[in-house]
Amino acid sequence: MSLYGRIFAAGYDVFMKGTEASTFGAHRAALLGGLSGRVVEIGGGTGANLPYYGAAVTELAITEPEEPMARRLERKLSEHSLPARVVRAPAEELPFEDASFDYAVSTLVLCTVSDPGRALAEIQRVLKPDGQLIFMEHVRSEDPKLARWQDRLQPLQYRLGHGCHCNRDTLANVKAAGFDVAKLEHDKVRKAPPIVRPLIVGVASLPTR
Repeated sequence: MSLYGRIFAAGYDVFMKGTEASTFGAHRAALLGGLSGRVVEIGGGTGANLPYYGAAVTELAITEPEEPMARRLERKLSEHSLPARVVRAPAEELPFEDASFDYAVSTLVLCTVSDPGRALAEIQRVLKPDGQLIFMEHVRSEDPKLARWQDRLQPLQYRLGHGCHCNRDTLANVKAAGFDVAKLEHDKVRKAPPIVRPLIVGVASLPTR
């Protein structure tokens, strides 16, 4: 547990307040309010998604590998009447049975995982055949000029963002993993530096077997 990890967790909600109000909150509400059944959320952080889950969710397993984040998540979870639990595990090693969840949720997570391909493979493994991946991720810009700036500033963003890859092409990774992207919206994160503004929001299904 690094000192910066504790500082990052302590300041996360304050730092993200502006972008939550201007951009993320509305997307979370639209994505999560209609979910039902068994849900796994990867990288739950400090619990920004918790207010948006509806009563139709019968089980919510929230994974979080960072101990400072997990402790804050558990405290926030006590404020909500959700059938939820916190599981300390990385996205690349989900401790769940195959085909056991109706939905997997990833919001602002796939930019930080060490191995996106492995994380997405694990999500595929734990989803039921008709399950869906619900995602909201900031991504590499389609504008070549901004993408070059993302590449230049990536080392700094990685340190300041506690492992965040601002130049990661997450949509390409989702497709390369074999997911069928059924719904996709491109947006911009307001009240954020340009290198982390490009945003994708959507729903992906498992490939038809």
